Amino acid sequence: MKRFLSLAEELLSYILSFLPYRDILRCTSVCRTLRQTYLSSSELQYIVEIGGQRLISGSNTDHSIPISKRLQLLRDKAHAWFKVDTHPLKMVPITRSRGSRDKIVAGGHFCFWNAPRDTAMIFPVLSKPSQQSIRRNWLPGTLCSAPHSHNLDVFMDPAQNLIAVAYAVDHKTVYINLGALDGDGVHPQAAGEKLFLSDDSENSFGMTFVRLKGFGRHIALSHRLNNENRTSLDKVWQLQIWDWKYSTTSSSIISDAIPNGSVDPVDFCFLGNNRLLVITDNLNLYSIEDMSQPPELLACFLMPIPLKLWCLPLIDDIGYGSQLHMQAQATMCTSDPTHRLICLTVAFSTQIFIISTRIFFDLNETAAAIPIPWQHWGPSNTRIFRYPFHLKIHINGNRVLHTLPVDMRDSTFIFQLLDFSPLAVTNRRGLGRVVKEPSTAYITADTFDKFEESLTTSLPYVQVVFSNRKFDFSQLRILWIDKDRIYMLCRSPSSIDRLEVIDVQSDLQSGVVSTS
Repeated sequence: MKRFLSLAEELLSYILSFLPYRDILRCTSVCRTLRQTYLSSSELQYIVEIGGQRLISGSNTDHSIPISKRLQLLRDKAHAWFKVDTHPLKMVPITRSRGSRDKIVAGGHFCFWNAPRDTAMIFPVLSKPSQQSIRRNWLPGTLCSAPHSHNLDVFMDPAQNLIAVAYAVDHKTVYINLGALDGDGVHPQAAGEKLFLSDDSENSFGMTFVRLKGFGRHIALSHRLNNENRTSLDKVWQLQIWDWKYSTTSSSIISDAIPNGSVDPVDFCFLGNNRLLVITDNLNLYSIEDMSQPPELLACFLMPIPLKLWCLPLIDDIGYGSQLHMQAQATMCTSDPTHRLICLTVAFSTQIFIISTRIFFDLNETAAAIPIPWQHWGPSNTRIFRYPFHLKIHINGNRVLHTLPVDMRDSTFIFQLLDFSPLAVTNRRGLGRVVKEPSTAYITADTFDKFEESLTTSLPYVQVVFSNRKFDFSQLRILWIDKDRIYMLCRSPSSIDRLEVIDVQSDLQSGVVSTS
C-alpha cells in the first residue's frame, strides 16, 4: 500500500479514474493521500459529478474547454434547480382545440395531435443555436394520404426528425407510416415507407385504445385484440415492436390477458435502447436487444396489490442542448437510463409511485424464473406519495416537479421539486430539505378504498418549495420539465391558451461560470 501511495499524484489520479464514482468516493474517504489526490483533480471530481447526478457524458463533448470549467458549470446547472424563479421567460400563445391530446414538449419543441380534426402541429418553443428547429402544421388529410383510412395515433420525435402515424385502412388493415418532420417524404433512415403488423394482428386488431411510442431505433404499438370467441373477462392486449431503421416487419410481439376490470390495454415505456417495461397489474421487464425473436422476459416485479397503473411520459434529453453553443458542447450530458426515475400513477386517484430504474438493471440469474415480491424490490427503490388533492406532476431524469396547494381550501398552488440524485444533497448548497427517513402511505386499488394496504418506502430525495409565485390551479392544464426548463400549458378566458416557459438556467446564460 505504501508503494502505491508513493506514486506521483497524476498517476494516482489516472488509476482512480477507472473506478466507478462510488468507489472513488469510498477510496478517498478512508485515505488522506487519496483524498488530497481527489481534491486536486478536476477529472476525478468530474467523474463523480457525472455519476452522482446520474448522467452519462455525450460523445460530442467539447474537450477543448477546460474540465474545471465543465465541472463548475455542471454543478451550477444542478444547483440552479434549487432556486428557480418561477416567473416565465417567455409566453407562447396556442389556439385551443377540442380533442387535442399528446401535447408534449420534447427536444425543445411543442407537439400535439388533434384526433377529431385530424390535424397536428410542431414548433420550437425557444430556438437555440445548437438545435435544429422544426415548425410545421398538418391540415386534415395530410398526416396520411391513404384512401379510406383513419389515423389511430401519432408519435413525434424531434431529436430524430421523425413522425410516425399509425392508421387503419377500411377499418381493418393497420400500418405505421414513417416520415420526416421537416418534409413530406419517407424518413431517410427508415427501412421503408411504412411498418407492417403481423398477420395475426391484422385479423383481430382493435381500433380503440391504441398507443404508439418510440425511443431511438424502436417503435412500439399496443392495442386490444378483438375476438368474438372471447368473453368480456377474457380480452387480450398485444404489443408489437419494430426496429424501424432496419426492417418494416417484426416478429417481436408480446400478448397477454387484459387485467380484470380494465377496458384499457396495458401501458409501457422504454428503458434505454434494449429494455422495455410493460405495466399491467405488475411490472414485466423485457429485453428487446435481439429483434429477430419475441422479447425475452427478464423479470416480473410484483406490485403489493392489483392496481391500474399509467406511466407518465418521459421526455428524452438526446439532441437537446443548452442556451449557448459553448455550454451545449461543454455539458452535453443525458440522463442515465439505468439510473433515472419513472412515475406510475394509479388511475383516477392521487396515488403516485416514484421508482428508480436501477432495480430493472441490477438483476440476478433467477429473476426471470421467479416473480420478485414487492417486499424484496419496492421499499428501498420506491417512494410512494398519496395526496389529498389532485395535482400536476412531471419528471425528468432524477427530478420530480409537482404542484402543491397553498391552502386546502384554496385553488392556488406553488411548485415543489424533489431531486432523487445522490449528489442533490451537495448541489443544493444548503437549500431545501433532505428526506432520508421512510414514509408510509395507504394505497387503495379503487376510489372506494377497497383493498387498502399500508406501504412504507424509503428512496431518499431532497425537497425544495418555490413560493415566489402562486398559480391558479384551474388554469393549469399540463406541466412538463426537461433538463433546463419548466413548461406550463395554461388556460385563458379566450380560445387562445398560453405556454409559459420558465428557464431554470437563466443565471447561466451570460456564459459566466459562477465560482461561489
